Amino acid sequence: MTIRLAIVLTCLAIAACAVQPPPDTASVPPGAFGQFDNDVPAANQASWAFAIPVRTLNSPVDAARAAAAVDYLAGELSSNPRWVTLSPLTKMKMLEARADVRRVLGIKPDAPSQFVTNGLLQFAWLWQYVGTPAAMQVLATPIFTLPPEQTLQVLSNMPYIQSANIATLDAANQMLPGGDVSAQR
Repeated sequence: MTIRLAIVLTCLAIAACAVQPPPDTASVPPGAFGQFDNDVPAANQASWAFAIPVRTLNSPVDAARAAAAVDYLAGELSSNPRWVTLSPLTKMKMLEARADVRRVLGIKPDAPSQFVTNGLLQFAWLWQYVGTPAAMQVLATPIFTLPPEQTLQVLSNMPYIQSANIATLDAANQMLPGGDVSAQR
């Protein structure tokens, strides 16, 4: 009887350790966040923007790019072998931040990350270089649940999102050469 119990417990332990599939991950072209390597600039941009909301006040371009960075990094940090040494807690926090940023912006929670990232980056580019009407059309796509004017209002005055602040700061610090520098401060 004890051998059977040991076998059952061993099987349960192995099943509990099964590898989970990586979260939904978007891909972005080189330079999407300002440099050829997207990951570090995305983390830096998002940590800058989400640390102090006034930094993006009346700048929907910066807010949209920061939100796109969070959505992109939430998948990228958990699926790219480059970031295997990043803290699992930071990866989990980034997924939480993705959900919270989506909630604030009125983005469907189950929207594919590729659509979200593309939409936010396209909005930012159109707003900056083409004009308001074209950019507002992006905010009218089905991944957004709020009216375009309301989404623009949120992007122009992003509230403080604690999970995004913590996750992006942790990720940016851990991506530095030598790892997390927060303990050195």
